Amino acid sequence: MNSTSAEIIAELVGDRLIIWDITHSQELYKTGFFGKPVGIPKPKDFNFNAPLTLDLFEGLYLLEKGVIKIVNREGKEVTSEQLLRIASRIHEDFKSKFIVYRDLRNKGFVVTPGIKFGCDFAIYEHGPGIDHAPAILEVKKADDKIDAPDFIRAGRLATSVKKLFVFAIADVKNNDVKYLVSKWWKA
Repeated sequence: MNSTSAEIIAELVGDRLIIWDITHSQELYKTGFFGKPVGIPKPKDFNFNAPLTLDLFEGLYLLEKGVIKIVNREGKEVTSEQLLRIASRIHEDFKSKFIVYRDLRNKGFVVTPGIKFGCDFAIYEHGPGIDHAPAILEVKKADDKIDAPDFIRAGRLATSVKKLFVFAIADVKNNDVKYLVSKWWKA
């Protein structure tokens, strides 16, 4: 993903980033289903007429890729290090989750918040509205234990929403992710 010819500016407002320019909002959404158009829960196409809100995972990813520039309310530029510090105060284990988010995006997946499924992320092959998320994912740190109740909960959740359940084990020290995928079936 490359930055576009015109600089895309995102304004940091609380725990969100807002791209006010409609053309840039449409362009960014079209490149990988980044963000959500304000007031449009399920856009039917890429020609919406609304600003785009990005979460902090998307914002940091796009900032690192050089796709967007982030400014605060006063118009001062926000660096990736500053955004990481802000996000880490807002989200529990942000860095672990971001490493997983970045790894999945770099592998070509569309990654959205998984809150409606009771997990960290939902993973799409093509994007919301094009396909259903085939997998849901929970992030664990490298030193976390995954025990029997974790697997049972994952299995019950995955079967209830008819998706694969993935544990992503994030190693922050080595900037690495390992995946444990469970598939449940009836005998």
